[in-house]
Amino acid sequence: MLAVRGGVGGIRFQFEELVLGAAEFDRLVEDLNAFEHEERAIWDQLYFSQRSVRTFEASVSCNAALDAIQASWQSVARVRNELHRMAADIRSSHRDYEAAEAWADFGLRSAVGELPWLELPGGSTAMRFAVRDSTEPLVSGLCLLLGAGQGALGFTMAALSMSQVAGQGTSRNALVGSTVRTIVESPFGEHLHPRPVTVHGGKATVEDVDASPAGLLRRLHHLGETSEGEIEVLQLDNQAQTSWVVLIPGTQTSVPTGGSNPFDEAGIADAMGYGSKNTGAAIRQALHEIGVDPGEQIAVVGYSQGGIHAMNLAQDKAFLAEFDLRFVLTAGSPVGGTTPGPGISSLHLEHEHDLVPGLDGLPNLDHKDRVTVTMSNPLSLPSVDQFGLGPGHKLPNYLEGAEAAHASADPSLGASTAALAAVTGAGGAASVTRVRLEREPKPGRPRGSGVITAPGRHADVRIAGGR
Repeated sequence: MLAVRGGVGGIRFQFEELVLGAAEFDRLVEDLNAFEHEERAIWDQLYFSQRSVRTFEASVSCNAALDAIQASWQSVARVRNELHRMAADIRSSHRDYEAAEAWADFGLRSAVGELPWLELPGGSTAMRFAVRDSTEPLVSGLCLLLGAGQGALGFTMAALSMSQVAGQGTSRNALVGSTVRTIVESPFGEHLHPRPVTVHGGKATVEDVDASPAGLLRRLHHLGETSEGEIEVLQLDNQAQTSWVVLIPGTQTSVPTGGSNPFDEAGIADAMGYGSKNTGAAIRQALHEIGVDPGEQIAVVGYSQGGIHAMNLAQDKAFLAEFDLRFVLTAGSPVGGTTPGPGISSLHLEHEHDLVPGLDGLPNLDHKDRVTVTMSNPLSLPSVDQFGLGPGHKLPNYLEGAEAAHASADPSLGASTAALAAVTGAGGAASVTRVRLEREPKPGRPRGSGVITAPGRHADVRIAGGR
């Protein structure tokens, strides 16, 4: 039920190893080339000094030394040329492997699967159709059309961005972000405008925590079901060292949209169009208030919209300058265009019939420290009132994938779950704090009492309630 891409067992990492091997050979060639030139210089000096030799014995000795040095540099030249040939062969193999992988990937994407993806009432089944992969080109096309709606200049800029997609996935992501901002700044998007977020700290309780991927997603599901606008911060003791886990819920529908809950539909605009500027700043402030020290390791877990916020933190320079973020776990989140900072590992759970992970228009990068797990297990069709964004996007569905990923012998998954365990440890008793985030009222509306600007903090974040 799992297809794994990226990580130490990923094909891209193998390609990187080939390229690094060729580069290492190139460095050896440069060293040998410098050594050869040095030997030639010594030979020249000895040759010219031979003219001052006056005895036969000294002349014979000098000639023998000249012959030995010449034979040495010739040997060095042969080794150098052989290493240069080997580096060229490795690069040629790399190109051949990439071409073969591209054709294989095309064939796999074109093939029709045999297993059903939905079990319909009455025992009948629906045709297998990967909603996840079909969403990306659809999103890109819609963004291009919206660019055309902004006039000739908007269409031209969108078309130029799309022309770079093949070589630079970030161009497509920038196009999606630009489209989101265009919608927000239009007359129809007034309710989606990002606004500052205040932080209301809660009391810490001690609970038993399962720190596995499935255990953390289970806590995240409970958080989303039992709260509105809250994140959960876990303080764990990992081998006498304190580490932290931040849980960020998915989208929580509110009426009207753009109200006080920063995780409502307007939060998607903040995440995809503005890099989680306000929500990320509030989470940073919450961690300061709870007492996270700069050297303590952090993992962030997010579902759907929460996963976008989590990955935005992983590339937020202000956040990374203050906290040691080591791992990000997402489920059903469109984060293909987000690149974490150096040293941050990430594990992304997707379902091939969940359209949400494709809403940013491109797949996740295939990287040594970034693993994407695509689930393909059959799904039961829910009732109409529970359908939502489809059966593939339900968080309980991802619990099954997280458990399978944790038990898998795949080398990429083994390394990824080990990287998470290096932060969280084995779990056990932990301090759990729920923190409520509240989006400030729209301009012109009265602000609630007891809200003050925290001195020395981010300009867009305010602390409420006497902390």
